[in-house]
Amino acid sequence: MSNKIEERDHHSKFAFRIISLMHDNPLLPYFRNPQRLLKAAGLKPGQKVLEVGCGPGFFTIPAAKIVGEEGVVYAVDVHPLAIERVKEKIEREGIKNITPILANASDTGLPDQSIDLAFIFGLQYVAGGLENVIAEIQRILELGGVLSFEKTKGSEKKLVVEVERGGFIYSGREGRIFLFTRGSDSEH
Repeated sequence: MSNKIEERDHHSKFAFRIISLMHDNPLLPYFRNPQRLLKAAGLKPGQKVLEVGCGPGFFTIPAAKIVGEEGVVYAVDVHPLAIERVKEKIEREGIKNITPILANASDTGLPDQSIDLAFIFGLQYVAGGLENVIAEIQRILELGGVLSFEKTKGSEKKLVVEVERGGFIYSGREGRIFLFTRGSDSEH
């Protein structure tokens, strides 16, 4: 039994290191500009933002710079190494407005209606299941708040239907970024 756990842990660490190599590559921002994508997602100064699946923090630091000192970024990931890496980057950059959270995004522990905007970028697989994560975002997002979703694979129509089923209203897209607005609880 312990061999299976050790093997799974090893694969998990290996996968994280591969993702980190890609995300920490200094050339990546030239091909995938985080500021441009975050602005397309609707990030603005002063917002309280949830980043689902922060990984090694490719979007975390740029998001914190966009929301500024009056805003906050809650960087959520299920992988302890991801949270460690984000903490290292926060320390190195001297940034004070990021709160790393080691948790499944389907249970963030954040208060109801405490977030202005949530974004899900670059995730092929959503730990906890997309339906559960959408339900959690619906709970913590303020009325009229925005969920921004980067389309990575699969049917666009299926994505829109699935997110709308969770109580959101599709409000358009900016390139690969699909934008949804949180509807009222009575619409859900």
